Amino acid sequence: MAVAPTSFSIPQKALHWLMALLILFNLIFAEAMEEVAEAYERGEVPSAEDLTFANIHAYVGIAVLCLGIVRLALRLKQGAPLAPVEEPAIAQLAAKVAHGSFYVLFFLLPLSGIGAYYFANETAGFVHGGPLKSLMWLLIAAHIAALVVHQFYWKSPVAGRMTRG
Repeated sequence: MAVAPTSFSIPQKALHWLMALLILFNLIFAEAMEEVAEAYERGEVPSAEDLTFANIHAYVGIAVLCLGIVRLALRLKQGAPLAPVEEPAIAQLAAKVAHGSFYVLFFLLPLSGIGAYYFANETAGFVHGGPLKSLMWLLIAAHIAALVVHQFYWKSPVAGRMTRG
């Protein structure tokens, strides 16, 4: 049986932070997609600026999908550090569910976005911009809150596994 690593590898860390930036970018700057969709619904041609930013949003989403595949492959090959001993069993389960949900969203968000943008699938657009987007925001908030609990309540070195060491 393989021994679990004590820290994430440099490629895992790089993918984590790169994907975090790309995902936050797309979560924050999504209004061009809404403008383009509304223009098409009204039978109008979207502005060049809105199309440019909508395309950037789409390309960033496709990058997240591709990077998510690489990240999942690395995680399966290299593994992940074990939960700190200070962490209660229920928190360990919550962490597994949250991390699993992140990986599912790394695929579902871009795929639903592709369905909406490139194939004009309204259901995909609703799911992409509604429940999946909300779930991603919720997971990000929970992820940050868990980091704060680890760092300041349990005083465990979890943050260092994704930043150094």
